[in-house]
Amino acid sequence: MEHRPGGARRRPAAARLRRLPAAPVSLAAGAAVWEAVGRTADASALPPLSTVLDRLVEATRQGTIASSLADSLVNLALGLVISLAAGLLVGTAMGRWRRVDAALGVYVHALLAAPSLVFAPVFFSLLGAGRASIVAVVVTYAVFVVVVNTAAGVRSVPPHLVEMAHSYGASERQVLVRVVLPAAAPLIMAGVRLGVGRAVTGMINGEMFISVVGLGRLVTEAGGRFDSAGVLAVLLIVIAVALAALALVQAVDRTVTRWVPRTWKEER
Repeated sequence: MEHRPGGARRRPAAARLRRLPAAPVSLAAGAAVWEAVGRTADASALPPLSTVLDRLVEATRQGTIASSLADSLVNLALGLVISLAAGLLVGTAMGRWRRVDAALGVYVHALLAAPSLVFAPVFFSLLGAGRASIVAVVVTYAVFVVVVNTAAGVRSVPPHLVEMAHSYGASERQVLVRVVLPAAAPLIMAGVRLGVGRAVTGMINGEMFISVVGLGRLVTEAGGRFDSAGVLAVLLIVIAVALAALALVQAVDRTVTRWVPRTWKEER
């Protein structure tokens, strides 16, 4: 009986810890570890987080971050729009019609498995050292994962739903728009999330290897000076862009898949 008050005090404390948001706590812990390792390791390749943040603030005040970020966001947006449009269209066709899947499936899976950066010299030769080549690299990184997930989502739709829609006189277009795509939305949105992450990688690689512009230019210049703090400062910007894009996709996902039971979403 004497130990109950102490246990009663500990249980609310544990409950409060469980209620803390996991992401901010994880980021704070990671930042603390980075700062500690950077100060104790005495390695020029891993400066402390405070040094990296100072370099980021300095570059922001000079205006180099804003102009480069604007160029990169345009490249990313164009590549994502093309990737999503083509990925959803081709993936839906592959998932709905077997002939299309048989004709295109081997190419899609082969290009998904291939290192996307190897196409950079091809795009450079065909499109030149401009925005078009960078956007092409972004599309190569992102589109095929969207195609594969969309096709898998469409194929996973229960056949009885399609048969029921046809029995009520629905046309093929109505079946696609009102039955197949809504039912496949969870898997489609999972592919979109993966595509966004790959698109950010393609954006940086395209800017570094094809046309030295945007955030890729800053990474290349800092790397040429062996400026680890400068490289990591730009990396923080790239991570922020990726997280912002993923947050936008998740907001769309919550809207598109709001019909999905919450318990099923938590199991995904």
